[in-house]
Amino acid sequence: MKHHKLSVTLRQSLSLALLTLAIPGFSAEQIQQDAEYAVSGITAPAEIIVDRWGVPHLYAADHYDAFFVQGFNAARDRLWQIDLWRKRGLGLLSATFGARFVDQDEAARLFLYRKDMYTEWLAYGNDAKRIASAFTDGINAYVALTEREPRLLPPEFSLMNYRPDQWTASDIVRIRGNGLWRNVIDEVWRARLACDGQLAAAAHWKQLQPTWQTEVPDGLDPCVIPANVLDKYKLAKAPVNFEKPTIALQDTFDHSLGSNNWVVAPSRTTTGRPILADDPHRGHSTPSLRYIAHLSAPGINVIGAGEPALPGISIGHNETIAFGLTIFPIDQEDLYVYERVGKGYRYQGRQEPFIRVTEVINIKGAPAKQVTLEFTRHGPVIAATKKNVFAVRAAWLEPGMSPYFGSIEYMRAKNFREFVSALNRWGAPSENQVYADVEGNIGYKPAGRFPKRDNWDGLLPVPGDGRYEWDGYFDMDVLPEEYNPSRGFSGTANSMNLPAEYPINDYRIGFEWSAPWRYERLWEVLQQDNHHTIQDSLDLQRDYHSVLARKTIARLPNLVDQPGGKLLAQWDQVLSPTSAAAALWNVWYNQYLNPGLSNLVGPQSAIPRALDSLTVLALLESDTGRNIAYATLAQAHTSLQQKLGTDASQWQWGDLHQIKFQHPLLHLASADLRNAMLMDAYPRGGSANTTNNTGFRNSNTFDVSAGASFRMVVDVGNWDAALATNAPGQSGDPRSEFYDNLLDNWATEQSFPLLYTRAAIEANEAFRIKLIPTD
Repeated sequence: MKHHKLSVTLRQSLSLALLTLAIPGFSAEQIQQDAEYAVSGITAPAEIIVDRWGVPHLYAADHYDAFFVQGFNAARDRLWQIDLWRKRGLGLLSATFGARFVDQDEAARLFLYRKDMYTEWLAYGNDAKRIASAFTDGINAYVALTEREPRLLPPEFSLMNYRPDQWTASDIVRIRGNGLWRNVIDEVWRARLACDGQLAAAAHWKQLQPTWQTEVPDGLDPCVIPANVLDKYKLAKAPVNFEKPTIALQDTFDHSLGSNNWVVAPSRTTTGRPILADDPHRGHSTPSLRYIAHLSAPGINVIGAGEPALPGISIGHNETIAFGLTIFPIDQEDLYVYERVGKGYRYQGRQEPFIRVTEVINIKGAPAKQVTLEFTRHGPVIAATKKNVFAVRAAWLEPGMSPYFGSIEYMRAKNFREFVSALNRWGAPSENQVYADVEGNIGYKPAGRFPKRDNWDGLLPVPGDGRYEWDGYFDMDVLPEEYNPSRGFSGTANSMNLPAEYPINDYRIGFEWSAPWRYERLWEVLQQDNHHTIQDSLDLQRDYHSVLARKTIARLPNLVDQPGGKLLAQWDQVLSPTSAAAALWNVWYNQYLNPGLSNLVGPQSAIPRALDSLTVLALLESDTGRNIAYATLAQAHTSLQQKLGTDASQWQWGDLHQIKFQHPLLHLASADLRNAMLMDAYPRGGSANTTNNTGFRNSNTFDVSAGASFRMVVDVGNWDAALATNAPGQSGDPRSEFYDNLLDNWATEQSFPLLYTRAAIEANEAFRIKLIPTD
C-alpha cells in the first residue's frame, strides 16, 4: 500500500466547505478570526494572539489573569476534549452518555482524591488554589460564551446532543486517572506466576534492574488473587470508548510509554549556549494529548506544552530557564490482600471496618443508581471474594499528587536552586527533569513521591494485616542529581539510569524500567558529538537506528546463509519507512523470533507477554537460541513474501507501519462532518526501541499507537530559534484549520518555530482575540 494524500491546504478547504454546508448558517472562518469578547473574571483587558501554526500567545496585565486566559483559550481550542476529560475523571459519563458507562463511573470515583483540600492546595505552593480557580473561571467564561454564541460550540456537542459543564477548581486536582500509574499490574502478574511456581521465570519476561531477586512476601498466598482483581483499577484509567462498552484493555504496563530528553552544555554546542531537547511519548490521540501555549504577564513569561485541562506548562521554557521531562519509574503503588472478617477485614489481629461512601450516579434515560464505594486504611477496594478483599495503596492518591499540576511551581523558577526546590514538592508522575539556563548551566534531577518500604521490595502484592506498611516517604535528596556534569551533557529515556554506586538496598526506587535501547542510542550519539547543533538534536529526536537490531544481528554469525539473512546482514539497522530490511526485521523479531525463543524458558501460564529484549539477547548466546533464530527468520521471510510480494526490493516498513489518527466520534458523524474529521494515514519508520519512538500494541497490524506527538528543541537564550511539533494539530475542533495542520509537518520529520518574542509572534499572526472585563 502506497501513501497518497490531498495537499493539506486542499483537504482542509474541502472539509471546511462541507462542514459549513452541514451546519446551516455557520461560517467555518468564524471560529478563527479576530474577535472581542466581554467576560467576567479578569481584572484588566487581555488578548490571545494565535500564530499561523495555531499556537496561542496569551497576554495579560495581571499574573493570575494569565491563567484565566489560559483556561478560556483551552476551552476555545479543546472544549470537547477537556469536558470529556472532566466527565471521565470525576465519574460523570453516565449522566450524559447513558447506562453503559455506569461501571466506568464507579471505577473512576474509587480513585478520586478524597482527603483534605487545605493540605492538598498547599502541597503545590502558596498560590495553587488561586491558579486553579483562575483557570477554571476562564473555562467557565468560555462555556458561558457558547451559550450566548452557539456557533462557537464544537460540533461534537451537537452530534451527541449535550452541553459542556461548568468547572470548579477542585476538579483539576481531584482527578488522578490521567497519570501514568505503576506497578500494580506487574505485581499481580508476578503473583500469578508465583501461584504456578514460576516466579523465578518472571525475569525472562521483565528483567529487574539493578539486578534483583524478589521473593513472595511472608504471609501472602498468591493463589487467592483472582484473575479479574484489577478490572476496576484498569477501568478507572481506561479511555472513553463510544463504539463499544469500555473495558479494561491492558494486562501489562506498557513500558514503551516513556520519553526522551537531553541537555548539552555550551562547551559542546556550536551556538555557545545550552541546547535542551524533550519529546514525551504517550498514546497518540485525536486531539493530541499535549497542547502548546504561551503565557505572558507580570511575573510570568513561559511557553511550551502541557495537558489542555491543566493550568501551567510542564515542558518548555521561561525567560531564563528551559526544562523537559521523562518518566522516572518510582514504584508508587501496592496491592494489599486482606482476610475478610465480617463487615471488614483483619488488621493487626482485629477486625477493622471498611470506610463506606455512598454516592449517586445519574444516568441519562434511566433512574439514578446508588453505589457504595468501599475503602480500607490503605486505599480503594477494587475486588473481593468470599474470603479476601483487595485494595490499592497509591502515592498518587495523597495530597500534592495531581498529575503534572506541580509544574505551576517549577515553570516560574529562575535558576537551578529554585527549580530543584520546586521539584522537592513534585508528586506525580515521577519524572526525570533536565534543565538549562541562560547563564550556561545545565542540570538533571529526578523527582516524585518515593514510598519507604522497610521490609519488602514492592514487586508483589502484600498482606494487608499490618506487617507491610509504608514508613512515610523519602526526601528528594536521596535521588541522584547533576549540575554542570563534567561530561558536558545529560539525558534520559526511562531506562535504568541510576549511578553504579547507588545504594539500591537502602532506597528501593523501583526495578522495572523501560528497555535500554533508546537511552543507549542517546548517549552513544551525544558522547561522540563535541559540536552539537540544533539540527543534531532534531536528527536525534527523529533517529530510527535500532540498537536492539544491531546487537541481535551481531549475535548471528551465520545469518547471511539463511533466507532473508543477506538483507539483514547488509542492513544499517535504520528502521526507515522505506526500508525492506526494517520490514523483515520487525516481522521476524515480533512475530517469530521472540515467540520462538520463549519456548526455551518454559510455558508462561499467567499473562502472555513478549520476552524482555535483554532475555532475547542472552538466549542468542547459545547454539540452541541461534538455531531458533535462523529457523524463525526463514518463517518470517516466507510470511513477508505473502504479505508484500516476492520481490523484496519492493518491501517497505512503512507499508506495514502507519500512523492513523482517528477522531473518537468518527463512526457517529454525518458524511460531511466525517470528511472534516478524517485525516490521512502516514507511513512511519522506527519502533518503540528507537529514539524516534513509534510503538505499536498489535504486532499483527503494526499500526503506530504511541510516540512523540509533541517535541521541542531549544537553543537556550535564543528563544525564537526553538522548534517544536504537535500532531495532529493544536485545535480539537474539526472546523478549524489548526485541527490537523501540523500532521504532515510531523509525519515528514519536520518542525515549526516555537516563537517567543512579541515581534516575531506578531509577524506570524493568524488572528487575535481580545478579552474585556465586565466587572
